[in-house]
Amino acid sequence: MNDVLVIGAGPAGLAAARAARQQGASVTLLDSSDQLGGQFWRHLPDTRPSDSERILHHGWRTFRDLSNSLKSDDGCRIIRSAQVWAIEASLAGPGTVHVVVGESDGVGRERLVFSPGAMILATGAHDRILPFPGWDLPGVFSGGAAQSLAKGERLAVGRRVIVAGAGPFLLPVAASLARTGSKVLGVFEANRGPALLRGWLPKPWELLPVAGKSVELAGYLASHLRHRIPYWLGRMVVAAHGTDRLEAVTMAAVAADWTPIKGTEWTVEVDAVCVSHGFTPRLELAIAAGCELTAERFVRVDNGQRTSVPGVYAAGEITGLGGADLAMTEGFIAGHLAAAGGQVTDEAMRRAVRRRRNFQGFARRIEAAHGIRAGWPTIVTADTIVCRCEEVSFGTLRATAESSGSRSLRALKLSTRAGLGICQGRTCGRSLEELLNTVVGQGGLRDGVTTDRRPIASPIRLGELATQATAVPQSLETP
Repeated sequence: MNDVLVIGAGPAGLAAARAARQQGASVTLLDSSDQLGGQFWRHLPDTRPSDSERILHHGWRTFRDLSNSLKSDDGCRIIRSAQVWAIEASLAGPGTVHVVVGESDGVGRERLVFSPGAMILATGAHDRILPFPGWDLPGVFSGGAAQSLAKGERLAVGRRVIVAGAGPFLLPVAASLARTGSKVLGVFEANRGPALLRGWLPKPWELLPVAGKSVELAGYLASHLRHRIPYWLGRMVVAAHGTDRLEAVTMAAVAADWTPIKGTEWTVEVDAVCVSHGFTPRLELAIAAGCELTAERFVRVDNGQRTSVPGVYAAGEITGLGGADLAMTEGFIAGHLAAAGGQVTDEAMRRAVRRRRNFQGFARRIEAAHGIRAGWPTIVTADTIVCRCEEVSFGTLRATAESSGSRSLRALKLSTRAGLGICQGRTCGRSLEELLNTVVGQGGLRDGVTTDRRPIASPIRLGELATQATAVPQSLETP
């Protein structure tokens, strides 16, 4: 029986931890937040509970069941505010996991070291926002940030708000904003009707096993009707305007490849805009552990959620963007097999494997209908800030690439500082890579470096490195 370390306490991590406990394994669950639930179940803290949480969260009962069962289980050790800052890879197993525990910007954090028998990576994903002129103004929010403030603090990001980008996530963002009192002027999906039809309509009978999603959709549509929120297709935010903060945005109709159509622009006065163009998997720890990636830049796993590293499993958004239901199913499979071994052909796995297959099909439809299209870089001007942390413009990035003739992402990052700020490229990294590939031309960047390869996954002080780390025994006494 393996002792299991689970990194991430969102839907995948919680499901994995409980599945491993059900098999009798000792489990340690780490999360960087001070509460469980991840980005999906972001809620008011326990000191300020609300009876309306179930209204704001799909699957709230499932979350309460998962979290309560793990909190009350002596065989599961939960460590919150735990930043995994490095993983020392090993060819023979999960390797060594280095953690600091405490507030991310605090002092006196405790250093811990784990050497687990098995490890499950469930680090999730974060919003992706494509850069556009003015996106660095205060008042421009990611969809996830706006929803977190609405769900976790009951704060409205503005009085007059637009939600824009691509994907089904725009709907719950708008619903959360409306519940906090914002006037949502519209939801603007960049993809046009034909793309949505091509993504969703083929083989409609394959959607029957995930029919529960239609109930979720109906709830969002009812909210939109109740709050009179219009929904537009083939429209994008192409610029944000203001001095000290956002005052207005320019919208435009876009072609199928997201190239703006000239003459269709109009300006709307707003004090906030919430933008989301899908999600980017958080791969730093998986890469540090030595896990292979797919061509689409997700962690490669087999049918048992095993990565290329012995004893390391992955579940949730880092293996493919598919939502909470798919994440929990993958987490269950990973937790069961990480704890007890076995194969996905085992009787206990059959239902979970079938559910995973159904939700993976649903995820492929989302990507086909709402994925990012190749024409988006035409929105970016020379003055557009592409790295907000270091305030690097696209003109600077392009001029450096053209004058140096470099095709090395590492060299261009070092010479411009793009992607080297406090977020370490999490916000801008994928977009920087795509923009540079358009600049350098045929063959693109050639050094094999990506912006999600960070040996130091989260900031740590030199003083903390100098302190003695505590080696934590993974095994716990289990009932």
